Amino acid sequence: MIQKYFIAIIPPEPLYSDINEIKQSISNKYLCYGALQSPPHITLHLPFNWQEENESKLIECLQNFKFNISFNVNASNFSCFKPRVVFINIKQDNLLSLFQKNLIFHVKKSINIFNQYDDKRGFHPHITVAFRDLKRQKFDCIWEEYKDKIFDESFICNQMILLKKEKLNWKIYKEFNFNL
Repeated sequence: MIQKYFIAIIPPEPLYSDINEIKQSISNKYLCYGALQSPPHITLHLPFNWQEENESKLIECLQNFKFNISFNVNASNFSCFKPRVVFINIKQDNLLSLFQKNLIFHVKKSINIFNQYDDKRGFHPHITVAFRDLKRQKFDCIWEEYKDKIFDESFICNQMILLKKEKLNWKIYKEFNFNL
């Protein structure tokens, strides 16, 4: 059976819960629920389909990925992709970009899974707090509320996460620690 997966960085506690509270607050106030379907995360590899019976090959591929340096991830304020996405901005960082680029190359080379980031859009790290089910009017209200809010948090990244779609929601499926 074909399943959907993606690869991400998940912020640790208490930041994880703080971001979930923001997502829940937006959901409650503006009746938009799309961002609640996944844990707070920075997408490294966009969702892809994979045969569940070959899942061990996917896991082995990710276990074999080598990255020997932990790095700091800086979450700074809010931004948006008009007119449908509001997110916490992640400051561009050379190690984060290198990590993502190397991961994409490794997955492509090892098991022939391509990432949409290979095309013209490029990698723009962020943590989504509202998207998908936003209509223009709700987007404008959320953006007006969040555009000037201060958010300044950071954490050390030393792992990546494989997420798997279960019914309508994305669940943390497997953690892969860096080889430090």
